[in-house]
Amino acid sequence: MSAAPVRSPTLRPHRMKKEESFLGKLGGTLARKKKAKEVSDLQEEGKNAINAPMNPSTVDIHPEDTLLEENEERTMIDPNSKEDPKFKELIKVLIDWINDVLVEERIIVKQLEEDLYDGQVLQKLLEKLADRKLNVAEVTQSEIGQKQKLQTVLEAVHDLLRPHGWTIKWNVDSIHGKNLISILHLLVALAMHFRAPIRLPEHVSVQVVVVRKREGLLQTTHVSEELTTTTECFDFNCFSPKPERDAFDTLFDHAPDKLSVVKKSLITFVNKHLNKLNLEVTELETQFADGVYLVLLMGLLEDYFVPLHNFYLTPESFDQKVHNVSFAFELMQDGGLKKPKARPEDVVNLDLKSTLRVLYNLFTKYKNVE
Repeated sequence: MSAAPVRSPTLRPHRMKKEESFLGKLGGTLARKKKAKEVSDLQEEGKNAINAPMNPSTVDIHPEDTLLEENEERTMIDPNSKEDPKFKELIKVLIDWINDVLVEERIIVKQLEEDLYDGQVLQKLLEKLADRKLNVAEVTQSEIGQKQKLQTVLEAVHDLLRPHGWTIKWNVDSIHGKNLISILHLLVALAMHFRAPIRLPEHVSVQVVVVRKREGLLQTTHVSEELTTTTECFDFNCFSPKPERDAFDTLFDHAPDKLSVVKKSLITFVNKHLNKLNLEVTELETQFADGVYLVLLMGLLEDYFVPLHNFYLTPESFDQKVHNVSFAFELMQDGGLKKPKARPEDVVNLDLKSTLRVLYNLFTKYKNVE
């Protein structure tokens, strides 16, 4: 019986060599023809470099979104940072705040990127916070119309924030592009400027993936982005020393049961004088928020008439209310009191601790005035 023919051992190595040579030539050809392979390769690279970090999101990402122009860059939050409890808390606090502010508008925000990018909710939020009307179209479906609305809204925001030293970390393209980092920077700035009655989690930072296209290839880097510092950082530049704690900090933190006693004493004190004008206070944080009662109270305590042209008797906007409270603070200083520790915006935004501080200072000086 004849032996089976033996396959030449040189055939397989020879075929592998041809395959390797062919792939090498193919790789070289493709490398020289970047434009021809750009769409297919970038889609694949984009899925790895951009889509993968965004997988935790419920937003559908289309293949064309992964294509970048030469020297273009995009940023997204590292998936691990999205799972950080403080980051999740920051988003929840901001969403709850927006929904509280816009409750009368019947607007419910569920996801910041999807609900704020077109400018509609941001418009309503700013109008409510600043108590002013913006000259923009109510509903815009086109991308051009949405960006025009965003431009108007953001210009109004910048007019408010720039005089206070804010660094603007957002723009029309980043907000409209649903960049969550930009949206968070904007909302944190608005919440702090208008002294929102919320507590932002402190020292929230996230790792950000930056994707850039250089010479047809996608390059990624990681940077740390700080979203909040401390809750005391309300003077915008955060360079001021941290305020010293006082009796009201201790009262709120360690003896909240005594708060009602303090409020009752202060209500009795202010009504003793405001009753002369047939006015009565039942809620300290709300009835002093527009500054009118503070101005009138100072006139009564110092026994002079405050000319009506010096303040707004029926303030209609946030700025008018701040003007009234600021004017009342000036009257207090004229009367020999130190500059109030609270900011006028604190009182206008119904911050009870700030209002109590102001009224208690009046009480200590004028408690024996008839």
